[in-house]
Amino acid sequence: METLIRVARGASRVPVLTACLALFALMGMTFADVILRSAFNAPIQAATELTRMLMAVMVFSCLPVISARGGHIAVDLFDGLFDRLHLHRVREGAINIACGVMLVWPAARVWMLAGRAREYGDVTEYLRIPVFWITGFIAVSAAVTAAVLVALGLIALFAPHHLDEDVAP
Repeated sequence: METLIRVARGASRVPVLTACLALFALMGMTFADVILRSAFNAPIQAATELTRMLMAVMVFSCLPVISARGGHIAVDLFDGLFDRLHLHRVREGAINIACGVMLVWPAARVWMLAGRAREYGDVTEYLRIPVFWITGFIAVSAAVTAAVLVALGLIALFAPHHLDEDVAP
């Protein structure tokens, strides 16, 4: 189990690095666009489509990591009830499994849309980048997030002592 934890921590660096690179590219492009627009009246024509794509990369690359760390938004309407009954691990396990299972449908749907965009040859307006690349990336990230959530739910239900060690990647 310790090896699996180390692998998960190492693997979690890849999507975070991807998001950091996308953010840096977005920052550089925005800076260049402002300078070119203001000083030379020559904006970057593809800035809008690049912004959309880089934002999608930032959000969806970090989604599995944020979900694994429990960094997503949570509503604690029933926390008191579950804590009084000493069922907080059951609650965490059930919520993670339910969220993971529910995320499978959007992942599959977006994957289907990526396939359709590939078949149709859809490309972005200015740069002619195939749309299925970003759509496929979103689908894969959602599927990985679903797997992470289900795994965390199963760990919370059947091996909660591994979560007590703060081993989330």
